[in-house]
Amino acid sequence: MRITAMNRVQRGKLVLAAAAVGVGLLSVTGCGYINAQQTTHQYAASDGIREDFGPFQLRNIVIVSEGEGKPGRVIGAVYNTSKSDATLTIKGSGGSQTSVSVKAGAYTLLNDSTDAATLSNAGGKPGSLAPVTLSAPGTSAREIKVPVMDGTLAEYKTYLPTPSATPTSTSTSTSTGSPTSTSTAHATATAGH
Repeated sequence: MRITAMNRVQRGKLVLAAAAVGVGLLSVTGCGYINAQQTTHQYAASDGIREDFGPFQLRNIVIVSEGEGKPGRVIGAVYNTSKSDATLTIKGSGGSQTSVSVKAGAYTLLNDSTDAATLSNAGGKPGSLAPVTLSAPGTSAREIKVPVMDGTLAEYKTYLPTPSATPTSTSTSTSTGSPTSTSTAHATATAGH
């Protein structure tokens, strides 16, 4: 068997085929190179917000209210990453406030199994973002914006504040555990999603 050298035409065809395959691969994989992958960015994959504040990690935080100027119940999960018990104060519109006590290294789910964390004024109409101020001993206060939802969606209807709800109630932690992605997913699912 005799091997013959490629002539110029055959080499040209081979180079063109390799270039076409290279361009084809770039066009297929180019989107991943240009656009950042969504899994590399942390975000709140729900209606609520995600915020880290001092030793606290707030997950899926939402205010549920019937309307502007009416009471609003804060739901979601609050993790305490410190080695001592801590209390988070949430101040809303018109001087309303509520406190959430969380044991060291534990979390509090603001849902049906805890005392309602209710603000006397939601601070915004449903569909808007209400400004609230977070504060805790030893930490500078910070204002954040929290979504206000109403009972239109069935999962929020049970969280609408009732006239007998106490606007300054305190929630306490009932579970222990470290704030991991598994705990966050459980807290999100339990908090209404």
